Order: sequence, then structure tokens, then C-alpha cells
Amino acid sequence: MRRNEKQITDQDQIDSIIKQAKVCRLGLSDNGQPYVVPLHFGYDPPFLYFHGADKGRKFDILAVNPRVCFEFDELIKLNKHASACNWGTSYTSIIGEGTARILVDSEEKIKGLDCIMSQYSSRTHEFGAQDLAETAVIEVTILRMTAKRSG
Repeated sequence: MRRNEKQITDQDQIDSIIKQAKVCRLGLSDNGQPYVVPLHFGYDPPFLYFHGADKGRKFDILAVNPRVCFEFDELIKLNKHASACNWGTSYTSIIGEGTARILVDSEEKIKGLDCIMSQYSSRTHEFGAQDLAETAVIEVTILRMTAKRSG
């Protein structure tokens, strides 16, 4: 990180930022071409979980290259100024890297789906056999991440 004074190193603060986030952007590399997908997610260190249909571009990419990056951010405030070059924002952000795998085992899928649902709801949920069969769950093992706060 270029600006060390903005770095957040406290893991509890990092966890809090992720727990408050509503969207995670997952970055993939499609034969050298960047591809970013905004997704709902679950966070259970050291894992992130995502779900979706079991077909499509992100699954085609992951079958070839499981290395991913991810990003969370929160815009806190837009800081206006008389000079356009002095505008800015107060924000927090997290950028990280990991390795993805598509879960096949029903129990693992349930664990991932429970984690995703707990990001958005305190209710408990049940997943039927048909739902599990039709839903793909991606588990990303977080290898590293950095967080920063500005403003």
C-alpha cells in the first residue's frame, strides 16, 4: 500500500467493514481479459462464499483459472471543494486475493449458503435437495487482503 497512514491493520475493523458490506466485487481473469462481477456474499474467515446458477461465464473462467481477487468498499461522504481537483471522498475499502473452488458436497454447499444468508438475515433457512442441485456455491480461500480508510 502506497499510503501507509491510510492502512487499516486491525482485523476486527476489517471484519466489521466486510460484515457491513452488501456487495463484493469478484475479479476473474478470462484468458488474460479482466472480468468483474458484483455479487452477494458470505464471510467466514478465511473464506468468502458466493452463489449463483451453475452455468455461465464466471464458472467457465473458474474451471480454467481459480485465482481471483475481490473488493469491498463503502462511500462514507463526498467531500466537495471549490476547486474540482480538490474534491474527494471519505471511504473504506478492502482488496484481496484468493483461490476459488466450486463446492459439490451438499453439506459444504449448505454451510456456504448459510454463511451467505447470515450476511443479510438473522433468520435460519433450509435448503431443499432441488435448490441444492440447482445452485452453485463458490468458496474462496482468502490468501491476503489489505484495507484502507480515507477521509
